[in-house]
Parts: sequence; C-alpha cells; structure tokens
Amino acid sequence: MKTSVKATLISIAVVVVLIGAALIYVLINQSKAALPSSGNGSSSSQLVRQNSHILDGGGEGAVTVVEFLDFECEACGAFYPIVEDLREQFDGEITYVVRYFPLPGHFNSKNAAVAAEAAAQQDRFEDMYHRLFETQAEWGEAQESRADLFRGFAEELGLDMAAYDAAVADPATTERVEFDFEEGRALGVRSTPTFFIDGKLAELQEWDDLENAVQAAVSGGQ
Repeated sequence: MKTSVKATLISIAVVVVLIGAALIYVLINQSKAALPSSGNGSSSSQLVRQNSHILDGGGEGAVTVVEFLDFECEACGAFYPIVEDLREQFDGEITYVVRYFPLPGHFNSKNAAVAAEAAAQQDRFEDMYHRLFETQAEWGEAQESRADLFRGFAEELGLDMAAYDAAVADPATTERVEFDFEEGRALGVRSTPTFFIDGKLAELQEWDDLENAVQAAVSGGQ
C-alpha cells in the first residue's frame, strides 16, 4: 500500500475517532443538563415560579421543598400523609411548594390538576389538593373522565361554580398545568412524586428518607 494511501486512511480514522469522542461528550453533557443542579442557582429559579402554589411559607431562611406530583399517582397518595406530617413538624422552617406533573398514563391526572388549578383561581387550591388526595381511591385508575366528580368537589367547597366552569373550559388553565409538566421534565423529573430540597433532587429509597433529608437541610441552616 502506498504511503499516501496509508496516510489518508489514518487521517480518516483519526477524524472518525474525534467525531465519535465529540458525540459522546455532547451526549454526556446533555444528560447532565437534564438534571437539576446541586446548588441554588438557575435550577432554583425554575423550581419555584411566581405562580407556583405555596402551601406553607416559612419566611426568610426557610428550607424550600418542591414536590412535583400527580393527583392520580398511588405513590403520591401514599406520600400525602407523610408530607402533611412534615408540614406540621417543620412548620415555620420550610416553604412547601407544589407543582403539577400529570403522568400521561393516568386517565384523570390532568383533569384533577385542572380542577385544582381552577380552584386555585379562587384561592382554594389547598382545599382541592386535600380533597383530591383524600378521595383518590374513589376515582384513581378510572378509564373514563371524572371531571364531573371533581366539579362536585368544587361545589362542596362552596366555590363560585360559574367561575370554576369558566376556568376549567379556559385553555389557559390547562396550559398552566402543562407548563409545570414541561418545566419538570426540563429539570429531570421523570416520575412522581419527585422532591427537591433547596434546589437538590432528593434521592428516596425508604419512606423516612424525605423526613431525614428535610431535617438535614433544616439543621444545616441553623
């Protein structure tokens, strides 16, 4: 084989290797970019928006806990009493924020989120939040719309039903829910419930891991 041909083949091989290395580098960094940062920078500014639903405001210096949830998710339902205990236990020490993440595989998850958002427009988000989780066994896993049931909850809560119906029918209400979902995906949320504590993704293996993580964050700030 002539020297010039060998040189050409070697050059091609080097280019292929460099392209492959560059592609791997890009893929790795894209994967990292999909995950939340471990600090309180841009990730935190995305985790809590001006229109995010804050159940408890701990004030200045409080630990911020953000939950991405699906009202139809059984795991979210199982965590619901744990979350309520944490809110009571760390009252005044944490700011608890809820964001929507209705999973596509749950028939009524988006309907439930829209109902909660419609209630939020009348400053009754938390009441609907409680009602949806407390009744999850009644409507979860249904394969037909339970929007009428959620409307019944709104009536029981004493909401202005004309305003509620208008909010449910307004595409902007659904867009508000979808905004949370898309931002959650951008932050690396893939399942529910997903918790962030002061901007860090909480890795949960056991039921008490959430309490331990919150306690560590609260203690670390003292």
